[in-house]
Amino acid sequence: MNSTKIAIILANLGGPDGPDAVQPFLQNLFSDPAIIDLPGFLRLPLARMIARRRAPSARANYARMGGGSPLLPETTRQAEALQEALEALAPGRFRTFIAMRHWHPFTAEAAQAAREWGADEAIFLPLYPHYSVTTTGSGYSEWRRHWKKPDRMVCCFPEQPEFIRAHVDRVLDHWRSNGAPGNVRLLFSAHGLPEKVIRAGDPYQSQIERTAAAIKAFLPGEWETQICYQSRVGPLKWIGPPTDSEIIRAARDGKTILLVPVAFVSEHIETLVELDIEYRHLAEENGAKSWMRVPALGISEAFIDGLAGSVLHAITAPDRICPGKGGKICDASHAKCARRAFGSRMG
Repeated sequence: MNSTKIAIILANLGGPDGPDAVQPFLQNLFSDPAIIDLPGFLRLPLARMIARRRAPSARANYARMGGGSPLLPETTRQAEALQEALEALAPGRFRTFIAMRHWHPFTAEAAQAAREWGADEAIFLPLYPHYSVTTTGSGYSEWRRHWKKPDRMVCCFPEQPEFIRAHVDRVLDHWRSNGAPGNVRLLFSAHGLPEKVIRAGDPYQSQIERTAAAIKAFLPGEWETQICYQSRVGPLKWIGPPTDSEIIRAARDGKTILLVPVAFVSEHIETLVELDIEYRHLAEENGAKSWMRVPALGISEAFIDGLAGSVLHAITAPDRICPGKGGKICDASHAKCARRAFGSRMG
């Protein structure tokens, strides 16, 4: 029996755990060079200024959820479910650790905990299904600063069968539980990015499109669908169309709005406040006849099975960096994909 101990590093953004953490969390976020691409002597004071200005409104939004982000409790449940699934496959060989990029438990804390457990190697498993330099890329760069033993990375899983099935099940179950109304327009809402990030070769938008197409193939053929992007900040032009504009259009078209947070696997401020409160109000203001927001995947059995499958695939894959489904996803136009950025061959 293989006695190698493998740490599974579940990577996510992080979120403030209380009102006093909101401003330092925002400062950490905007200090990330993957978020603001400026030299440090410009980026760091700018990050402090942005965090100071945005903290009051952000604090008010977190107050609507009890004062802090639910992301860590959500991620902890996912880590426990994945641990249970892996333990059933290989007792004692795997242990899950949470690595948040911008708040506790920080990546350095996860690396230290993995070393204390006695891990021989690690698999970096992002809870971002779609690769971007601003999320998975930033998280893995930080991980490599703190982990010097062998590792592998699951770079993305936009078309992984279990991930797609989990979304399809969530969408159809939610629709049926609300009476299975007709005249549906399904909005696939994903977090947006500045256009310049995509033009530079980031594969994120392409992978969102692949996920949406894969989900759509299992949905009623008469449904209309539309990809859209939320959470725009700053003066740069972002990819679109914006989610709020598509909600208004669907409402005015008299559609049953069924909105799925296609890039979010956990409930957090973008789903519980932006979608459930702000965008729902926007839909109602514009005369929406029906509004349904599909829950995030959470600890869906299919989703957790997919994560476990990604771990097992990564162990045996010939490349150190691979997508959850295996095989090639990005093409030559994606100069910023993980395999190009970090090198995929075993060293």
